[in-house]
Amino acid sequence: MTDSSDRSADTRRGGSESGATALRLRQYDPRDSEAVVCLDGWALRDVGTDPDDIPGNEDVRAITSTYLDAGGAFLVGVLSGPRQAVLGSDDSLDTPDAPERPDRLRTFDGWLVAAGGFLPSEDGYEDERTVSGAAELHRMRVAPSVQGRGYGWQLLDALESRAAAAGFDLLLATTARRQTAAVKLYRSAGYTEIERSRYKGYELVHFRRSIHDG
Repeated sequence: MTDSSDRSADTRRGGSESGATALRLRQYDPRDSEAVVCLDGWALRDVGTDPDDIPGNEDVRAITSTYLDAGGAFLVGVLSGPRQAVLGSDDSLDTPDAPERPDRLRTFDGWLVAAGGFLPSEDGYEDERTVSGAAELHRMRVAPSVQGRGYGWQLLDALESRAAAAGFDLLLATTARRQTAAVKLYRSAGYTEIERSRYKGYELVHFRRSIHDG
């Protein structure tokens, strides 16, 4: 399971809703580590997924070695401004025992509210490693409090461009069926559903898309 991204799958490709704060996308920096882990857990739990159920879950704490050193990429999206203005107010997330506290989304240049990457399929999930020339999308996340602004579209578009520049012909993506926004996003972006499978009680939807289809 790789995706818990933007709920607004009908926002135009690469754009954002009118009035939304501009998202700055850049390559992952090791200083983003804690914020990426926080975002990943928050986005997954928001759709009823236990982060510990994700296969190969250790990659979220080893972004450099898992993605960058393997010939892939990992991007983060950052917003600037006061916390409440950027993330809104949710008192339930500020309790001492909250699994993910929004203040942990703070990174060295702003609030980290989106993240995602790709890696060569031979370094990805076991059941997809035989797809020659493909890259797998992983850890596609948008903070729940800023979903609906088109940030998921922007992230996906940027990753597709990087994958094409790196010489990949095909992109693969897997998401849980319960993550309806992610399913809708991939379908709207031209990804074809190729099969479904089950893992630890989750129904997974597998997608693929030729990068050169436009």
